[in-house]
Amino acid sequence: MAYLTVRNLPADVAKALRNEKRRRGKSLNQTVIDLLRQALGIGWSGPDSNGLEKMAGTWSREEFNRFECATAVFEKIDEEQWR
Repeated sequence: MAYLTVRNLPADVAKALRNEKRRRGKSLNQTVIDLLRQALGIGWSGPDSNGLEKMAGTWSREEFNRFECATAVFEKIDEEQWR
């Protein structure tokens, strides 16, 4: 493993990193590593996070099915609006 020290980090970058750390629920170090991997296109296995990763796997099958049923209407096209 290599070590990296970043000097003269602009205040807005530091603030954005802290906000991203909180949003992801990870350590600052892991957040920076993940962002570097993503920016460099290496070892990144998914799309940009939408902030819901903490919820993944927390719903029961029944809760998931209820959600799918409740949101199914969003997949329907209203033909009247396209005339």
